[in-house]
Amino acid sequence: MAGKVKNDYLELTNIEEQEKEVERLSPIVEYLPALLASKKATRAEHESEQAKLLMQLKMLKKNAEEGLKENPPYIKNVSAMLRSAFAIAVEKAFPKTGVAKLVQVGPSSHPRFGDYQCNAAMAINKALQNSSLNPRSIADRIVANFPIDPFGLVDKFEVAGPGFINIYMGKEFVVEEIRSYMINGVKPRPVKPLRVMVDFSSPNVAKEMHVGHLRSTIIGEVISRLIEYQGHHLLRINHIGDWGTQFGMLIAYLKEKYTDGFPDRMEVHELQESYKESKKRFDSDEDFKKRAYQAVVKLQNKEKEHYDAWKWICNTSRLEFEKIYKRLGVTILERGESFYQDYMVKIVKFLESGNFLEEDEGRKVMFPKAKGLIPLTIVKSDGGFTYDTSDMAAIKQRVEDENLDWIVYVTDGGQATHFQVIFDCAERAGILDRTKVRVQHVCFGVVLGEDKKKFKTRSGDTVRLRELLDEGVKRARDKLLEKGRDKEMTEEELLQAQESLAYGCIKYSDLAHNRNHEYLFSFDKMLDDKGNTAVYLLYAYTRIKSIARKADVSEEQLRDYAKSSAFEISHEKELKLSKTLLKFPEVLDRILEDLYIHPLCELMYDICTSFTEFYDSCYCIEVDKPTGLKTVNMNRLVLCEATAVLLKQCFDLLGIRPVSKM
Repeated sequence: MAGKVKNDYLELTNIEEQEKEVERLSPIVEYLPALLASKKATRAEHESEQAKLLMQLKMLKKNAEEGLKENPPYIKNVSAMLRSAFAIAVEKAFPKTGVAKLVQVGPSSHPRFGDYQCNAAMAINKALQNSSLNPRSIADRIVANFPIDPFGLVDKFEVAGPGFINIYMGKEFVVEEIRSYMINGVKPRPVKPLRVMVDFSSPNVAKEMHVGHLRSTIIGEVISRLIEYQGHHLLRINHIGDWGTQFGMLIAYLKEKYTDGFPDRMEVHELQESYKESKKRFDSDEDFKKRAYQAVVKLQNKEKEHYDAWKWICNTSRLEFEKIYKRLGVTILERGESFYQDYMVKIVKFLESGNFLEEDEGRKVMFPKAKGLIPLTIVKSDGGFTYDTSDMAAIKQRVEDENLDWIVYVTDGGQATHFQVIFDCAERAGILDRTKVRVQHVCFGVVLGEDKKKFKTRSGDTVRLRELLDEGVKRARDKLLEKGRDKEMTEEELLQAQESLAYGCIKYSDLAHNRNHEYLFSFDKMLDDKGNTAVYLLYAYTRIKSIARKADVSEEQLRDYAKSSAFEISHEKELKLSKTLLKFPEVLDRILEDLYIHPLCELMYDICTSFTEFYDSCYCIEVDKPTGLKTVNMNRLVLCEATAVLLKQCFDLLGIRPVSKM
């Protein structure tokens, strides 16, 4: 063990003590990612890292107290900055008590209570158990120890009631942030890039994509965009169903039907009908069942004739999937059940060698650590594999071969227990260490029709996704024609607008709801131009973009003006809109933690309603009617453009394509 490392702030003798001190200090510098990286590394670091860690903590504390000297070009999470500053204040006021971790800061419930509130005084009072202090005196002491504020983040504090600290943002800070949005765009804070995989969509080969795939596809794509935007390395994986007994059935049926060879082209709905017929034959005809099983064996052995037939079936389905993904703006890498075949053989051997499998009526099963959960079926009684086998093989491959730091599975809520068992068993087998790899199951509720029952066609069939998108485009066009937009746009502009509306409305209607809940699919509600809908947001965006065009002011001119000292924000509605824009980073950080997307939709709606209030109260362009002369308020045009910049980024994260005319 290296000798004791001395420091004017800390005196620690071993790694364990250092880790405790890092944990105590982490609220102070939580928006500085270097600490989190060093905290994660300390267990694995050797003795020589002790001195480095102590010096790093000292420098981080100094940076947090004195502030960064330049205004960084990335967006700032105001809640996180305030939380860090208040943690410093608490640490100064009550040193080495550990109560800094109790600091929480959030938006105020009403403007009369300021912009943000810190309500930690009550919790600190309870933790300290000091009868000479009450929560209000604790709050006063915290405010008195608030650190240097180089950004001008806070204008003033008010201690109210039993110890609530109301925080009013500084106007100059707001001005500088809006200036940065306009000049630099909305760049996220740099992070240490992680290796991330999002597993979503997952249709079955030889079947059409239906409304049941809609939510997984939309939600998975948006989560992927958010993770990429944050700066992580991402794999989008489409774990399609492309292997198993059903392909033996289908190949046997198609070979019987097309004795002279498969046709050059087949629509996927025809393939699906063939699959249904093959299933009927399999269940009723013993001779056909034998041929199907023989076909499965030949396929598994990759015998050329059967393997080529399987590739033809997969390619026919793939072409249809790609059409859907292109329309929805989805990028995804296909990696189906077939990819994991060799890994499934290996996982069975691995689990057997570790004595993790038990015999159960001819099956080989694996029990999780947690009680009350059903076991995984790793090998069926006939020797075949299951989805359990595939998912165990997949998680092992992803952790070990892909070296992933974070794995996200996006499926319906009905599979929540399945993934709970998969993660539990992977931990039990030593495949998964949740302290090193973050695994999340992002689940969602079902789509309901307007009758509030599971969304189906009038005949009771599952709604095909292709037909749903076609219907959306038709209704969007009808909506535009109803408003006379065809008289204001070229045919090309009209086509762009109808697709933007149709796909945007379908996506937004899904994403605006808490994903855990069921939601009602209604084109009439989706295409309403009032309320929290994509139509309202898209119209608002196009209106905002049109303001500068009407003033004959370019984006370059607005950026140049934003850089000048003349730029200012003064009217209360300008400030309200600006402060709403500044909530984006904290909403983004929260989404990346729990992967609930609807807060971003709520923020966009708040931005658009705040913009309407601003636009109704603050003239951006004034025209003198007798002379026709325009007076352009450049400050307000900059605010308009900053709003458009942020909304455009939000639309991009949601996979929605706004257009210049609508």
